[in-house]
Amino acid sequence: MSNYSSQDRVFENYELQTSKFLTPFQRKALLKTLQTNLQPEYQRRIEIMLLADMGKTQAQICESLGCSQEMARYWIGIAEAGLAHKWNERPIGRPKIVNHQYIERLKELVNHSPRDYGYAFGYWTAQWLSKHLANEFGIAISDRHVNRLLKQMGLSTKRKNLSPPETDNLKDTAITIGDLKSNSEPSFNWSFNLMQTNN
Repeated sequence: MSNYSSQDRVFENYELQTSKFLTPFQRKALLKTLQTNLQPEYQRRIEIMLLADMGKTQAQICESLGCSQEMARYWIGIAEAGLAHKWNERPIGRPKIVNHQYIERLKELVNHSPRDYGYAFGYWTAQWLSKHLANEFGIAISDRHVNRLLKQMGLSTKRKNLSPPETDNLKDTAITIGDLKSNSEPSFNWSFNLMQTNN
């Protein structure tokens, strides 16, 4: 419990500081919950959100609490989305947080312009898809995870080339072979037309 008492000192004057994104009610509720006998995993979730609210960076939080970047990123995202009160609704462990509804919405977004949803830009990035879906579903995942999901669906945020080179069709392709002109010899040119054959 010595680790907890050192964290307790970190939050001692926390209520006097300016909050980054938690409401006064959320701050008070989380601090009060932190004083109870919590499982270490739940305690860490609350500490991540409180430290982020104090202005600590993700790297500082990971170093201070000994948690993974993914865990810090997730709970910082939850706090930023105004969902700090849901600290105990997600079971401990690593359940699959992305459901069918999330996947379908991701597919729908990628197939439409961001302008259709009020954004100023014309093409999605994985980062913007992640932010948009975090606002809609309260599920914060990394842009790398978004790219993995898109790849599994055969989709991508990368822009398609408008005129890909035609390599399959050899029908109307001609090659002309000529020798170099010398001063004394006449030049010869041969012309071949390539045809595609079916073997």
